[in-house]
Amino acid sequence: MTDAKPLTAEPGVLHVALVVPRQGPAGIFGPACELCARLAAEEVNAAGGVLGRELRLVTVDGGAPPAAVAAEVEALVSAGIVSGVTGWHISSVRQAVAPRVAGRVPYVYTALYEGGEDSAGVFLTSETPDGQLRPAMRLLAAERRVRRWYVVGNDYVWPRRTALAARRYARESGGRVCGESYLPLGTGDFAATLRRVIQREADAVLMLLVGSDAVRFNRAFAAAGLDARCLRLTTLMDENMLAASGPDATRGLWATAGFFEALATADTLDFHGRYAARFGLTAPAPSALGESCYEGVLLLAALVGRAGSLSVPAIEAAAGGVRYEGARGLLGLSGRHVRQRIYLAEADGADFAVTADLDAWSGAGP
Repeated sequence: MTDAKPLTAEPGVLHVALVVPRQGPAGIFGPACELCARLAAEEVNAAGGVLGRELRLVTVDGGAPPAAVAAEVEALVSAGIVSGVTGWHISSVRQAVAPRVAGRVPYVYTALYEGGEDSAGVFLTSETPDGQLRPAMRLLAAERRVRRWYVVGNDYVWPRRTALAARRYARESGGRVCGESYLPLGTGDFAATLRRVIQREADAVLMLLVGSDAVRFNRAFAAAGLDARCLRLTTLMDENMLAASGPDATRGLWATAGFFEALATADTLDFHGRYAARFGLTAPAPSALGESCYEGVLLLAALVGRAGSLSVPAIEAAAGGVRYEGARGLLGLSGRHVRQRIYLAEADGADFAVTADLDAWSGAGP
């Protein structure tokens, strides 16, 4: 459901639909997504807004069924209430929303995803497997001698498409994917899957699970004693999920992303300071997933500002010259995707220790 206000278009206001999860497995990081997007909107407005208009967010529950989310977003666009869309939501939601708004309003998708999105007016701020997963698998193969990978994912497009790429990446490093399990969103029982991991003698599990599903898997994995013999690598894990898993369930857990709270760059430290000053020290950890929504609002504002228009063709024509500065540094677009550095980190209790910049591991070949 959208927020009670605004429900109608208002002069001098640019309304943007913020599609973030308020329920389901991804609901665990929905609050951080909302706060980070709000911080970005406030900063954009403090700098003069977008085309001289106040940017105001209209929150849509991206954790609802994809068809319902898409219908709500389309209704907001058709009624002229919103002039843009952004936010973190799973790929099945994006696939439902994009055809409804393509070419009508700019849509900045902030979740890491499987790659390949090319709908008109859709831009993407986060990681794809070639830049995120491939170098991480190469590094772990070289330095941790991982050869046998077992994929555990939720049963929808992002895990399945990512696993296709992972098979190729494993072969490049002299290994292979020795088994795969795909489970419905909301799964709580991983016993059969863990037995298959053991039977296949996996060196590492590639976790492609969303939110609370990943939390429950971490706990089950450690309870089965697998953390003493098998690594885990995930492209979707934040500090909130680590804290929910508990420190006893995160040994041998690795994550790869373009942002970690532990990154001590000037940009990340400045972002954390502004976030804490605005929302307090007890606010949810902004994390890579929440922070992506900060990036999404900034990119949307930059795209519209560069084009000087809300017209999708005008925005696409001007997109190549867009630059914006956020918590991940000064960023620009390569085609529809934001170019950024990717890091590998190892879980250390409820936090991550960043161990590598993966730029050196991103080349092709063994």
